[in-house]
Amino acid sequence: MNALALDLPTDSYTEFLDRFKTSISSLFQKENIDQLSLSRGLPPNVWKEIFNLKPLSVAIPKEFGGRGVKVKECLGLLSAASYESLPLSLTFGINIALFLEPLAKYGNEIIKGDIFKHFLDYGAMGGLMITEPDYGSDALSMRTQNQLIDNEYHVKGTKHWQGLTGLANYWLITSRNANAEGNLGRDVDFFIADTHKPNQNIEVLEYYDNAGLYMIPYGLNKVDVKLPQENKLIPESTGLKLMLDVLHRSRFQFPGMGMGFLKRMMDEATTHCKERIVGTSNLFSLDQVQFQLAKMQSYFTLCSAMCAKSCKVSGIDNDVSGSGVHANSMKALVTDMMQDSAQMLVQLSGGKGYRLSHIGGRGIMDSRPFQIFEGSNEMLYTQISEGILKDMKKKKTENLGEYLAINELTSNASKLYKKEFDFNIGSPISQRKMIDLGKIIARVVTVNDLLELNNEGFSQQLTDNSVEMVRQEIIMLLASLQHHQNISALEDLGNSDWMAFA
Repeated sequence: MNALALDLPTDSYTEFLDRFKTSISSLFQKENIDQLSLSRGLPPNVWKEIFNLKPLSVAIPKEFGGRGVKVKECLGLLSAASYESLPLSLTFGINIALFLEPLAKYGNEIIKGDIFKHFLDYGAMGGLMITEPDYGSDALSMRTQNQLIDNEYHVKGTKHWQGLTGLANYWLITSRNANAEGNLGRDVDFFIADTHKPNQNIEVLEYYDNAGLYMIPYGLNKVDVKLPQENKLIPESTGLKLMLDVLHRSRFQFPGMGMGFLKRMMDEATTHCKERIVGTSNLFSLDQVQFQLAKMQSYFTLCSAMCAKSCKVSGIDNDVSGSGVHANSMKALVTDMMQDSAQMLVQLSGGKGYRLSHIGGRGIMDSRPFQIFEGSNEMLYTQISEGILKDMKKKKTENLGEYLAINELTSNASKLYKKEFDFNIGSPISQRKMIDLGKIIARVVTVNDLLELNNEGFSQQLTDNSVEMVRQEIIMLLASLQHHQNISALEDLGNSDWMAFA
């Protein structure tokens, strides 16, 4: 449907991004984002001004009037948005990684043109429906089903915790095919619903009172739609592989949302500590404050490395369905760093930071769900360890250092931590140890990406500081890994009321 294609954007990406940054900054000053952030949603006029900038053009192919779905452009936009507002960046992230990129890669050519036109010309939005009330992380057991009846797919089920509930115009809906007996197939199918068309509307049963991310509506959705056959995504092999490709690409692009946010936390903390006088000197001169600021700089550095690496590996031309260790490392580590940065900013800011109208106070609540959605971090760290232990078995090595030296994701970084990793690790190990190991691997993978960025000219001092910060974290995690006593929760808490003994 290239007849619907628009004129190609003529401005350079630098011009496009500069205009976006300037416009969003002045819009949020004019509308007072600190006050706007106290209530749910955004006023329609603010959304309109944002979408007039055509931010989502970065995720639309050139033949449909977009900028070409370049990872660097997508991450740059996400980063610019998250410097001003993390929920705004997540809104873009949902649209880009969970709707537009899957559509560009797997969508039927018949429907692409019209949908992309709505995004470019009318500020349309799209989201993804996977999670169900009874099936969170266990997505493959979802009960939403589809059946082909009279050349239409009937898709029925209940979904919840979808970002942009009631706000998105298009939904990418996951379901399992039901046979004549009503049994659900093992594979997963993806369908696009256009809520403005008859029989394709999604009914919102309830809006949730999400504790952060006030800008984004979440809720409980009833799916009962009839869709033409061309609305089904076309997998290259199985739907499961398509789902892994989409989710891993999304996790590879989390650092874009983390980048601007981490820089903002760091900038705010640095400015505050230089200006805040305690006694005869400023906070900045205190040793513990220097440690915290150096840590925030390390997070900024590691996230920069993730973004640069993501540009090389996560484009829609690449199949990332098998890149679980790398994608999960990025998503879990960057979101842990985001939460920690927000906590540090609030701690350094004292009482004034503990307010929703303060970017740090908001930052704690806004970054917290990033550690939960799209794969809870504990689960992702466990999966990283499972992947590594399985590969160690395959390569017939038990020595962690030897293994990391031959894995391309960690080979360069492993040289820096040779002493720390010179020990054997046998499987199986307990889950609590798996999580520690996953956290260690995620850090080594990221330092490996950092060394690559450093080779291309990135700051040597920031790199050196990060390498040492990560060494300290690895040593602490190794101590935890090696000293777990497998203590379990007690069922009987009798004889434990202190008042009886005082």
